[in-house]
Amino acid sequence: MQDLEGITVVALEQAVAAPYASAKLADAGARVIKIERPEGDFARGYDSLARGESTYFVWLNRGKESIRLNVKDPEDHVLLARMIASADVFLQNLAPGAAERLGFGSDALCAAHPRLICCSISGYGEDGPARDQKAYDMLIQAETGLCGITGTPDGPARVGVSVCDIAAGMTAAQAILQALFVRERTGRGRAIDVSLFHALADWMNVPYLQARYGGKAPARVGLSHPSIAPYGAYDCADGKAVLIAVQNGREWARLCSEVLEAPDLATDPRFATNDLRVANRAEMEPSIAAVFAAHTRDAMIARLNAASVAFGRLSDMDDLMAHPQARVITVQSGGAEIEMLAPGAIVRGAAPRYGEVPALGAQDAALRTEFGG
Repeated sequence: MQDLEGITVVALEQAVAAPYASAKLADAGARVIKIERPEGDFARGYDSLARGESTYFVWLNRGKESIRLNVKDPEDHVLLARMIASADVFLQNLAPGAAERLGFGSDALCAAHPRLICCSISGYGEDGPARDQKAYDMLIQAETGLCGITGTPDGPARVGVSVCDIAAGMTAAQAILQALFVRERTGRGRAIDVSLFHALADWMNVPYLQARYGGKAPARVGLSHPSIAPYGAYDCADGKAVLIAVQNGREWARLCSEVLEAPDLATDPRFATNDLRVANRAEMEPSIAAVFAAHTRDAMIARLNAASVAFGRLSDMDDLMAHPQARVITVQSGGAEIEMLAPGAIVRGAAPRYGEVPALGAQDAALRTEFGG
């Protein structure tokens, strides 16, 4: 028996944030009924690179049932209401206020169904001056200050994946699981509000605290670190790069003597402490870069391993696909097998099951029959 077997989630969802949350619940064995517009979740059209299917949709929708509803149509409205009445969780990420206007707001649903857990995901939350502002991942990255600390001295940059959507989806999934646990004790559900802005703002607390109480916001330093040195990427002779992260004086000494073969560098008074290395980064870096530039990446990795100095390859997607630590799963989508990277958590002794990615409206007939539509 899977962990959430017997739990039904009705998800009036689109794009990334809510589908990410419901995908985690589906992976755990919950029945997830995905409500789509007649034309489908627009994430189905983001691209067609996963054997003709959308990469985003394949990633986020395995193990769900798909039904097309026009929730403004009276009959479909009644059908959705019946589904929600039978559900344990109702999850939605419509535009602010849209669920309430449709009659599916959290307050009304929780009053009508005391055991129901309602989770609403929005851009900026249910109140405040930005409540109705449109919110997309890159815009939230900018609004929360993430872009301001990401990039190089020449300019800000966005994180290359949908980090705000993922943060909100993770936060929603955690809050739903917490609510399910509390319901076992109290017998009552609850209303949960999650926003992209607040989920990502939580992740921004270190730079926030540094700026608020230290008066020093982190600088944009690319692949370097604003307050640790040496910490960053170095190009090797074969055109590949490796990052190193020196955390303390012992590692600095080992780097100098065993990797760079320059023990005198470790005792240079300009670089004796981390604060000094940060302050004198421009003088220190050429000595390190020259050694890396003279050897291949594999040769430098061998030295770093032998010296027990932390490192990471600056991987491209070919490197990731061939990475010895990568775990993959296989799902069915559009009649084809698609291999993707596995979820991060492993339950020891359990064999995870991943359901098929549904075609648009794949369960239309079955669900309409089940719920009397």
